[in-house]
This record gives sequence, C-alpha cells and structure tokens, in this order.
Amino acid sequence: MGLRLKIEGAESISLDEHSLMTCKFDTDTPDDSNARSTDVVNTIRLTGKILTAIGGEEADDTIKLAKWSVVRAESSDSYRKAVVEVVVANQVVRTVTFPNAFVVDYAERYGDTEGVGEFDLTIRQKKDKFEATTIAGGYAF
Repeated sequence: MGLRLKIEGAESISLDEHSLMTCKFDTDTPDDSNARSTDVVNTIRLTGKILTAIGGEEADDTIKLAKWSVVRAESSDSYRKAVVEVVVANQVVRTVTFPNAFVVDYAERYGDTEGVGEFDLTIRQKKDKFEATTIAGGYAF
C-alpha cells in the first residue's frame, strides 16, 4: 500500500510512499447530538519519515510542510488545497481532497538510532467549507 500527499498553494508540496507511513481520515460531529449536526469537522492525520538528500539529490518536501505550519492565520497562504491518495496495486482505493486545508498540528522528532526523523501532520478542512471535501476511489491509473 502507498500513500501520496499533494499540497497546492503558494508552493507545491509533494510526498509519496517513500515518505508517508500512515494516514487517518476523520469526520467528526458532536457526540451529544441527537440528529445530524451542521457542526462537522473533517481532519486528516499523516505520519511519515523525513528523508535526507543523498548524492546531490533534492531533499524531500517535509521542510515545506514545516514552513507551511508556521504561516500566520491572517495570510491567505495558510489555506491550501490538499489531496491524499491511498494506492494499492496501482489502484486508487481512496482520494480525499480538502480544497481549503490548514495545518492544525505539525511535529518533528529525531533520534540517535533511527537515521531519519519522523513527522506528524494534522490538517483540517476549513469548517465553513466542509461540504467542499471530496472523497473518491476505486479506479486504476
């Protein structure tokens, strides 16, 4: 299984199955609701590896994730289009698109034995635009 992340905005960010390890998609509504709520939150949580550039190749785009995470809320660049694909045997099992994604949490951690760092990224679709979230899948390339 492979995961792909594409972020489009002031700059493009692209991570693939070499970097991404896990993905979790949540649609959350208040637990105390007795009917379908309009208070819906769509969230994607990703974990991955921070890969080092070897032999003159370009570094991965995780540095761009870190930079996006510190963009001020007042900037229009804090909202970007995010697309996550889950791919198995050249078949797209799921594609989730947040056209107005923003960073909720971003963390990096490093150890002295792993050789590479790891990151956690939590993005969310802008609340008043949650209906713009699209979910697709079941097609081959």
